[in-house]
Amino acid sequence: MTEPSAIVRRKDEHLDIALRQQAGGPSAFDELVLEHCALPELNLDEVDLSTGFLGWDFKLPFLISSMTGGPERGAAINANLAAAAEQLRIPLAVGSQRVALEGAAQAGIDARLREIAPSVPIWSNLGAAQLVQGYGADEARRAVEMIGADALIIHLNPLQEAVQPAGDRDWRGVLPAIERLTRDLGRPVIVKEVGYGVSAAVARRLHDAGVAAIDVAGAGGTAWAAIEAERIADRADRQVADAFQGWGIPTPRALAEVRAACPDLPLIGSGGVRDGVDAAKAIRLGADLVGQAGGVLAAALVSADAVVQHFDIMARQLAVACFSTGARHLADLKAVRILPRALPLHDV
Repeated sequence: MTEPSAIVRRKDEHLDIALRQQAGGPSAFDELVLEHCALPELNLDEVDLSTGFLGWDFKLPFLISSMTGGPERGAAINANLAAAAEQLRIPLAVGSQRVALEGAAQAGIDARLREIAPSVPIWSNLGAAQLVQGYGADEARRAVEMIGADALIIHLNPLQEAVQPAGDRDWRGVLPAIERLTRDLGRPVIVKEVGYGVSAAVARRLHDAGVAAIDVAGAGGTAWAAIEAERIADRADRQVADAFQGWGIPTPRALAEVRAACPDLPLIGSGGVRDGVDAAKAIRLGADLVGQAGGVLAAALVSADAVVQHFDIMARQLAVACFSTGARHLADLKAVRILPRALPLHDV
């Protein structure tokens, strides 16, 4: 098992590299166009962005998704995110609590989060690989109780672990372990990928195991194999990791296919969501909430106000996208026609 101090160092390195990755660029969302409505017959000020999710009601369909870092910066980041979540009235998902559970450092993932954000959902986070290394309902309850969480996220990161030196290679028994948690924890269990997407087949297995929701977390955002490649000193190990540049199911495809496979399952769309227009496309493809982690990381390093401003801009962009498609409510947006950007020649 990796020493807790080594995990702390790794988390801080992850933060530095993730910040460098947020340079923008093309996205799979660019290949899709929401059909424009030149006669919306709407008042923009009356566009309603509210949504429900797992029994909660939110005025905005956004989730501050899981991110982490070393103790000093992690504490500041998490405090800023919690304060922003409380002001925006949106849920906050914390980064992995493995380090905190093993006693090395909490990086601000502690009871203070609930003090900062007393009235919005906070979701705990554990890695799926730990569920076959001795973690069970007791450890999950400790993670939940540590921050007064309302739900638990189990994150799936097999590719990251496979290319990471000393990563967790044995994933046998993860699905039954998740199923036991959904039965025994007494809180909703949400499962997410970390940036390579959930397929329709995996989503069906998770649905049948009793998970409350899935975050598809597709390719297009933070690329963990690339992050690990930057950290690897051994040349051969780095070449292994580098081969997975571009790997994964793009978020739009993952959303569409998982929604088709699990029509009634609450879904979160994350992975490469850059702005409110991408959020609109994610909602149209089946997302009930839209998550951002890397996209809001720079703001989180500045202040809670910077995070609030970031999401205020996203909300304005989403509202204009709804208005421009004739959608007064998000339910209307889900019915808007979506088109490929490139029109086949035979359709001209």
